[in-house]
Amino acid sequence: MSQPVRSVAQAFAILRLLADGDGLTLSEIGRALDLSPSSCFNLLNTLVAEGAIVRGAGGKRYRLAGPWDGFEGLRDRAGRSLIDRARPLMARLAQQGDAAVGLWKMASRDRLQLVAHAESDAVMRLRFADAQRQPLGGGAAGRALAAAQRVDDAELARRYAPVRWQADLPFDVYAAQVREAAARGYAIDRGFAHRGIWTVAVGIADVAPGFCLSASIVAGSRGEAEVAQLAAALGQLRARLVADQ
Repeated sequence: MSQPVRSVAQAFAILRLLADGDGLTLSEIGRALDLSPSSCFNLLNTLVAEGAIVRGAGGKRYRLAGPWDGFEGLRDRAGRSLIDRARPLMARLAQQGDAAVGLWKMASRDRLQLVAHAESDAVMRLRFADAQRQPLGGGAAGRALAAAQRVDDAELARRYAPVRWQADLPFDVYAAQVREAAARGYAIDRGFAHRGIWTVAVGIADVAPGFCLSASIVAGSRGEAEVAQLAAALGQLRARLVADQ
């Protein structure tokens, strides 16, 4: 599938950001979306020229222009803001960790959906399919989100039941892994969801309807210390996203 046009996605991220406040400066917008000053300046100038945003009287703060200010589609506040801010940080982590990094959203009471992803530019690399979906309890993401949400045993069993694992994973082992994830702050799947793939994940229960960050690598390609470092990097990314909400 074709990839989103980055500049267009960044422009909509700016519009959504401005929909949530009373005006922001160039530096505030750039910091929130991890844009360089020059890129942010060019995007803002383009949006002003197109009539989507306006500069305030002092020329420093940007606001949505009249028609755009009433567009409710820009006001999916918490969830869209998290996704917009996560994209550039995920891209950086994917390069630094040589991993496929995903952001998953709880799309229903039964499904997780991939809402953003980033991959390294290595010649041999893992890639996600755009907008893929999986059972809510599946993979490291399902375990991490269940741990973050502190779901009870009955709900955990409900989430586990429809998952088709590629390696045998009894429910008692699965439940123990969720408890371990709650204790250490991240979940790990060693080839149960996808044979030959290890994935670490951290849940984000603070932002509705529930999100999860994951990082996937080729099985056996990293030692235990490196896997723990990748999980710690995901945890730092989660902390930054939640702190900025």
